[in-house]
Amino acid sequence: MAGKEKKSKSLSQDMPESIYINRELSWLAFNLRVLQEAADPAVPLLERLKFLMIYQSNLEEFYRVRIGILTHRAMLTPNKKDPLSGLLPEAQINEVLRITREQQTLMESIWKTIHEELRANKVDVLDFKKISKVDELMSKKLFRDIRKMLDPRIIDYDKALPFLWSGESNIIAFLDYGTEQKLCIIPLHRVPGYLSFEIDGCQKIVLTAQLVRHFLPLLLKKVTILQSAVMEVTRNADVFLSNAAKHTDEDLRDNVSTMLTKRQREMPVRVRLYGKLTDQARAVLMKKLRVPENRVFTQSVPFDLSFRSCIGGPARFRYEERRPARDIGLKKGEFFSYIDRHDLLLSFPFQSMMPFVDLIYEAADDPEVLSIKITLYRMSGSSKVAAALAYAADRGKDVLCLLELRARFDEQNNIDYSEMLEDAGCRVIYGLPDYKVHSKLCVITRQHGGNIVRITQVGTGNYNEVTGEQYTDLSLITAREEAGQDAETAFAALLDGEIPPAAKSLWIAPYSFKSRVMELLDREIAKGEAGRVAIKVNAMNNLEIMEKLIECSQAGVKVELFIRGICSLRPGVPGKTENITVQSVVGRWLEHSRIYSFGEGGEQRIFLGSGDLLNRNLERRVEAFIEAVTPDTREQLNRIINALREDREKSRRMLPDGSYVRDEGGAGTSSQEALYHYFSTFRVSLNEPVPEIEKVGSREAAVSSGPPESGFRSWIKRVFNID
Repeated sequence: MAGKEKKSKSLSQDMPESIYINRELSWLAFNLRVLQEAADPAVPLLERLKFLMIYQSNLEEFYRVRIGILTHRAMLTPNKKDPLSGLLPEAQINEVLRITREQQTLMESIWKTIHEELRANKVDVLDFKKISKVDELMSKKLFRDIRKMLDPRIIDYDKALPFLWSGESNIIAFLDYGTEQKLCIIPLHRVPGYLSFEIDGCQKIVLTAQLVRHFLPLLLKKVTILQSAVMEVTRNADVFLSNAAKHTDEDLRDNVSTMLTKRQREMPVRVRLYGKLTDQARAVLMKKLRVPENRVFTQSVPFDLSFRSCIGGPARFRYEERRPARDIGLKKGEFFSYIDRHDLLLSFPFQSMMPFVDLIYEAADDPEVLSIKITLYRMSGSSKVAAALAYAADRGKDVLCLLELRARFDEQNNIDYSEMLEDAGCRVIYGLPDYKVHSKLCVITRQHGGNIVRITQVGTGNYNEVTGEQYTDLSLITAREEAGQDAETAFAALLDGEIPPAAKSLWIAPYSFKSRVMELLDREIAKGEAGRVAIKVNAMNNLEIMEKLIECSQAGVKVELFIRGICSLRPGVPGKTENITVQSVVGRWLEHSRIYSFGEGGEQRIFLGSGDLLNRNLERRVEAFIEAVTPDTREQLNRIINALREDREKSRRMLPDGSYVRDEGGAGTSSQEALYHYFSTFRVSLNEPVPEIEKVGSREAAVSSGPPESGFRSWIKRVFNID
């Protein structure tokens, strides 16, 4: 929607007045912002279609996970209220279902507009209700090509349905055999999601589910088809390992594999239909699937929009190309020399992840390197990082990979990589029984000049080259010895199956994340109206943190929150949060980096790391954070915050009632575009002057200085690895 958008309905208007917003409803408000991008005429046509795909995919995962959790809570603890909104589990589910239906109306309107614009541009997604004779003849030929891959299953009314896999489309048909009625289920997992052909310069896209449904009479001959629909079941993904399984490290891979099988067979939490069925037919399905009426959704938007990838069309259909910058000014073999004297910040997707991969290869080939330790959470299908680690192991380095097998929906991929990395000679461990290891932490140890020196990397996002081109993330690499020692201590604890202890230089959750944030917020509270806080995260719902932010606001501290998704605190409430602002950026790339800034000018302390302000990140995960202390890294992080602050094109403000608006006149202020142009041209040089340490607040930061000194001062810097 161009310009000022219509204010969305208050999330809390039907609930008791509260300064807090229910987590699930705040997430739905975020997904609505994704859907609004699909409606924005300023967004290129195929990118709008992509946002529609993302909206549906997000909602599918939300139902599998969050509604799955609430469903279990409604059964096990039905009278336990949500601490923020006061809603019981069943009330939360009902509110989610209501809002989903409300958003579905907008989704269908957006699809209709996109569908018509595609047709106007000679891309016709066939509608079998209004199909021409020529298109039907061509479609019939396509149907005959896939007919042998279809396996109709006829079921008596009193028999159970065959098992329907979560997220897979099926045709459901009600048949009349004269003396009795039967059901037919046709799974579609063996056929492609779409087919296409071209007539007179017009691309015709045939959605396979609708194709099969249309030509059912050719498949089910001599049978009267009463009605039919495309059906997809969403199953509960809230499945946990047993306590015994979690504590059996040797069998963890097998236990996770068993969990994956169990997850696919959990109870449905939602059923979607494309095509109307009578109330009687719906009742039959609900009984067989054991789902209530309010969890069955009939929609006119196809479930599978992946046909977007086959559409060509003019350049205006897509965003202008933005390639990550591969060249940051360093070549292979120069990374150690640079990082020994400077901190290095990489900003994705504006810069490529390949410099980090080059660093691993440089470590693999360096005879001084003793070991590489890394935490891995999600990796791409053909991971260059994994290949570099395997190469390092082959070159005789001690490579320790902590691979979190419980990264939701990436479990199988991580199981596969654990086997591959072990085969390559890496040591692989699987994390902690009750805590997910979500940190993005790597430490390279080498023996240099008779000393043990370390290079430490802390990131906000996964070591994944695919998402590295889709998400905004940060990676800070340093040779500061204090950071290296903290990283080594963390890995030693994880290797022993223990939670890493509180650290000095790094923040390591759960023991030294929340406490450090609270301490620094207290520091700003003590400054009163001179206090400044700027936090960029993906989500926030922790009550203690929010109470402290309210205290900041009441003390006059200016608090800026840049939160892409869940934000359970309403800003601008008189007497409570009037000094707090909340902005959410939804744009071309997924905002994923986490930055924590306290104070300003010479007293500013600014950190980056892997965790949000959610309960799980603060209390149930191992996260890692590092402070930026050199002038260039601090400047780069502040540039990100400033770009977000000035964004009026892709940023929306939260109002005191919890709704979001986008200001008018924002064209040309996109933070993502501004940061792309800055970081994609940013280069470093081996000849840069070495920063010198000065005191900032209670911590050390760096300022520019001349060339490195010689003599005793130089010896002190080298021995203690002070930049």
